[in-house]
Amino acid sequence: METLKNYINKKWISSENQSVLEAINPATQEVLAKVPAGSASVKDVEHAVTAAQKAYLEWKNVPVMRRVQPLFELKRLLEENLDDLAETITLESGKTLAESKGELQRAIENVETACGTPMLIQTEFSEDIARGVDEFMIRQPLGVTACIAPFNFPGMITFWFLPYAIACGNAMIVKPSEKVPLTMTKIFKLIDQLDLPEGLINMVHGGKETVDALLEHSLVKSISFVGSTNVARYIYSKGTQHGKRVQAQGGAKNPVVILPDADIDMTAQIVSDSVYGCAGQRCLAASTIVTVGDQSNQIRDALYESAKSKHTGFGLDAGVDMGPVITKESQSRIKTLIDQGISEGGSVLLDGRDVKVSGFENGNFIAPTILENVALDGEIIETEIFGPVMSMVHMNTVEEAIAFVNGSKYGNSACLFTSSGASARKFRNEAMAGNIGINIGVAAPMAQFPFSGWKDSFFGDLHGQGRHAIEFFTQTKVVIERWPKEWSRKF
Repeated sequence: METLKNYINKKWISSENQSVLEAINPATQEVLAKVPAGSASVKDVEHAVTAAQKAYLEWKNVPVMRRVQPLFELKRLLEENLDDLAETITLESGKTLAESKGELQRAIENVETACGTPMLIQTEFSEDIARGVDEFMIRQPLGVTACIAPFNFPGMITFWFLPYAIACGNAMIVKPSEKVPLTMTKIFKLIDQLDLPEGLINMVHGGKETVDALLEHSLVKSISFVGSTNVARYIYSKGTQHGKRVQAQGGAKNPVVILPDADIDMTAQIVSDSVYGCAGQRCLAASTIVTVGDQSNQIRDALYESAKSKHTGFGLDAGVDMGPVITKESQSRIKTLIDQGISEGGSVLLDGRDVKVSGFENGNFIAPTILENVALDGEIIETEIFGPVMSMVHMNTVEEAIAFVNGSKYGNSACLFTSSGASARKFRNEAMAGNIGINIGVAAPMAQFPFSGWKDSFFGDLHGQGRHAIEFFTQTKVVIERWPKEWSRKF
């Protein structure tokens, strides 16, 4: 099996690395690809940065209206190849085909939004701030930028950053997750068809050595990252230490509060989809369900029925609602956390630890699981499970529930289900999370809004997507100028 190549300077180039990692289908354990990884990644990064810097010096002077033109073509190519790309996402990440298609649609929406950069990049102008003096602010690109992408959304996350960086006049180096390298490899074959300067968009495979090389290189001006909190903190600390702008999205523990006036059937379906979509491997997946008031038993029963009805299996098979988790190590870790929750006093309402999928006995499957009466001071309440596990707790009032939400070290998302406008208003004002959902299970911002996050769920100032991305990938320059009339008469 051929080892995947890097894409540098509009060429497919073998890595300097001799050591490789294997990308494995989580449903079958089939080796899908070999990925370069190791200390020689520093040479690959140096090659990519050199090419990117040269391209940036040309691209930064191209008018913004011209810079966005290739994005229109990229949108078309992504749409035309959506089915093939979605199948690849399912094979290497495990999610269902419908989830893979939805992911790609979100990527395309970010390309569409970045096409509006000529409007988004406009800034302020003030005439006659003093007699004969004007002042205005312009935005200019940073230079070489880098994106370090996670495994759980092989086709989408990169597009929170890449189209905006390019539209703003930068070059970019993409480092896909070594667990899911095939999707981005296929996408770069589409990027290769675009009318762009050589070296403007590059891809370098690898592991931690590649990441560190990007973090340390003096010509890399910004880092965009999505992953776990521990790694996000490391990326932010080391990146800023080396003088870079960093936006590092971390982990989450997204609570969902259900008030007694919520529509039970609708709520159960939406919450269940939120918990178990993508096998719980998304940073906006609902994790802890907080029932409030006197309908908790009805809500509990409805959630149980909804979760039990979900079919776990191979993501390309019809009728499958949830695929496997990414690795055997992830599967083992999730089972250990379930055991931990039980040892802390929780009880199993629905147990998915021993699920067997016919024909895929070696897959990394865990079926929907529900733990109830989970200890509020337990490890499972504080730990991001990143798997298909629902933890249930009960509160007496909405005030107690909001206090519980705000006591978490994470702040990615918090959702409320209610039919009360007053309760919704209170929650959205007081809940300390960057993305708030009201009768929404996955509060995922559309591309024109920033993908927010607070506390240990985000390190940095400006998030991915929308206007935040425009601001992140540009630096402001304020110009104050005077043109006295008497000077002009001399010429």
